[in-house]
Amino acid sequence: LLLAIPVIFAPEIRRALERLGRASTLLSTNANTLGLQDAITSIVGAATKLSAKRHGALIVLQRLDGLQEYIETGILLNGDLSEKLLLQIFYPSTPMHDGAVIVIGNRVVAAACVMPLAFGDIQAQSPGRQLGLRHRAAIGISQNTDAIAVVVSEETGAISVTSGGKIIRRLDAERLENVLLAFYRPAKPQRRWFSWLPHAFQPKPRDSSGSSEGGA
Repeated sequence: LLLAIPVIFAPEIRRALERLGRASTLLSTNANTLGLQDAITSIVGAATKLSAKRHGALIVLQRLDGLQEYIETGILLNGDLSEKLLLQIFYPSTPMHDGAVIVIGNRVVAAACVMPLAFGDIQAQSPGRQLGLRHRAAIGISQNTDAIAVVVSEETGAISVTSGGKIIRRLDAERLENVLLAFYRPAKPQRRWFSWLPHAFQPKPRDSSGSSEGGA
């Protein structure tokens, strides 16, 4: 029975370990503010140029939830993240332009990846306009994971960002950068509730005159 437990729960154990590993990778990769800024600058630059040419694009940024199952649906690249590489991938005549690019830290891990489509009443987020496949995929991956997705409309050139199943539409370069900085920045480690205990029992320092607080 004990031997059967790891086999039965193997997928769950693998996903838990993957998430833990991905979390440490993300935090260590993005701890450097300059590296984070460089990654965002590349994404914003590529999205802006793709928007001007009306070349559709879907860029998925991994946060804490592992995306391995989606990476495996695409073409592995593991290349340095750059504006030039993103523009090459999403050029209409290339075989990789239809799927999603997955970015982890400052690496383009895979391209032409298949994303889950959105569920629920997503049309309410875009009244009067039918959401295309890229936008539905961008919302879908943000519903299933904590990933952020940047999507460029092939029809209008509009740039949008999805997170938590919500979509922020019609972003210019400055707003896109601000949104990515807000969402993609690693979360600060939370302070444990008992971390104050050692300090609570330390004597308060006295001033040089030896007088107590609130002296005459």
